[in-house]
Amino acid sequence: MSEMTFPLPDVGEGLTEAEIVTWHVAAGDTVALNQVICEIETAKSLVELPSPFTGVVAEVLVEVGQTVPVGDPILRVTVEGGDDVAAATAPEPASDPVADETRDAVADAAASVEHEESGGAVLVGYGTAGSAQSRRRRGGEPLLAGGAGSGAAAIPVAEASPIIAKPPIRKLAKDLGVDLSTVSGSGIAGEILRDDVVRQASQASVFRNIVTPEASEAREERIPLKGVRKMTAQAMVTSSNEAPHVSVFTDVDATRTMEFVKRLKSSTDFAGTKVSPLLIFAKAMLWAIRRNPEINSTFTETEIIRRNFVNLGIAAATPRGLIVPNIKDAQELSLLDLAKAIEQLTITARDGRTQPAQMQNGTITITNIGVFGMDFGTPILNPGECAIMAMGTIKEKPWVVDGEVRPRMVTTVGGSFDHRIVDGDVISRFVADVASVLEEPALLLD
Repeated sequence: MSEMTFPLPDVGEGLTEAEIVTWHVAAGDTVALNQVICEIETAKSLVELPSPFTGVVAEVLVEVGQTVPVGDPILRVTVEGGDDVAAATAPEPASDPVADETRDAVADAAASVEHEESGGAVLVGYGTAGSAQSRRRRGGEPLLAGGAGSGAAAIPVAEASPIIAKPPIRKLAKDLGVDLSTVSGSGIAGEILRDDVVRQASQASVFRNIVTPEASEAREERIPLKGVRKMTAQAMVTSSNEAPHVSVFTDVDATRTMEFVKRLKSSTDFAGTKVSPLLIFAKAMLWAIRRNPEINSTFTETEIIRRNFVNLGIAAATPRGLIVPNIKDAQELSLLDLAKAIEQLTITARDGRTQPAQMQNGTITITNIGVFGMDFGTPILNPGECAIMAMGTIKEKPWVVDGEVRPRMVTTVGGSFDHRIVDGDVISRFVADVASVLEEPALLLD
């Protein structure tokens, strides 16, 4: 018998510390190689840590909620085999097997994300859970859909319910404040599908879905600044202080975009894939970047670097805060592939499983504030990017067409730009090009 210590690893993002969010083992539990032992929250994401040992947990060294520096021990495990096992599991001088094992497990988990029921995602506001994972608590109670940190509710497997809905759909309904008993299912045998829940949520004001909490008796509360909120605060201050922001926006008749979205939804090519106006907005941006490449640049003290590739960031509201994962080389994707990439990105974000690499090296960002019912806002640039584009809500308004006032589907688009890199003429052309595609999606055929 030998006792091994598991130090907090660097999970591949230059990590210096992390918070223990959930323990999945306790003293006396038997653990297998690569079994998930805990979840940690880094400055960017929630990460599961697998065990590098097979044995019995001797002691959990860190409590939930505690922040631990990388390299500090968090768990002790008693393993069989004595010195032979210790030698086999000891780190080699040239590498860190614990960190490597963790990175591999994280990569496998990210690669295996599937969405049963084709959930879409809240891009700054509309979201869904990823695939359900079955996990058992130490007391033996089964848990469906996600586990700790994902916001999923514990649902006994044998629970009977007249409502037919898969666990990811139940979680989506909970996140959007939708009572499933009020939803008419459009699936087989009345099963409630993702679109049924989203449709029900969209029929109510975004503010009506917010439950008013009881007033606190405390005169003030102190909330530790950590994790995603800490990273966001630092990034926004840096961007606001360093980049001179200029904002430009315009109203757009998006009626043809809405008609185009409707046609895509009925297309067999897009069957099972989430299609929304955001897809057309993203494709419009890629089209406009090709015509105005200066927008896709970054500023340094000695030069402006123009990127001839587009890593398209999508701001996503998640249970752990606002994050901006990006779609690598989005300029190479077809409309269908882009739709799938947006859907997968946002499902992963909503499930709290976005990995650090997915949020690195973005070149331009979209924020979809329309899902909150907002007409427009002035977003702050992501550090290192020249532009962030926003799209407001799309709703029916009076619009002058050929000298007559007619009801049209109207939205507002625009964004914030780094004035060190681009001037008003480039900014205006870029915004106008995006607006042109939303007014006439046939331009994408160019």
